[in-house]
Amino acid sequence: MADTIIAGTIRVQEDTQLPGSLLHAGSDSNGWAMVDGTSSAFEKALQDAGLTFFFMAGEIKTTVFGFDRQKALASAMKRLITNVKSQHCNSIEITRVTDGSFLRVPCVSVYAHPRHVQEGTRFSG
Repeated sequence: MADTIIAGTIRVQEDTQLPGSLLHAGSDSNGWAMVDGTSSAFEKALQDAGLTFFFMAGEIKTTVFGFDRQKALASAMKRLITNVKSQHCNSIEITRVTDGSFLRVPCVSVYAHPRHVQEGTRFSG
């Protein structure tokens, strides 16, 4: 999972109704699957199917400290998904991932936007 947490990655909650095979086979331990292809291609496929892909303003961010980058990324993703669920959204788009350190302890920060897939043009998360 951690290798796929890069800028531009979109993950969708596993039980979201989507047309065709837009998701990678399988999902991560959080029950969220990665979208195949680019954000614009995914949005176009949803639009063609009569679905709306909402973009929520306000970037969310989490920072996780740890020496194991893979575990830190997994933990960051879990925190972001919890935040997205609290906003009643069913998808997330990663905007950037940065590495750093504080007092010589490595950390990773992941920035994202909540997204939501549904029928209709009025948000009903």
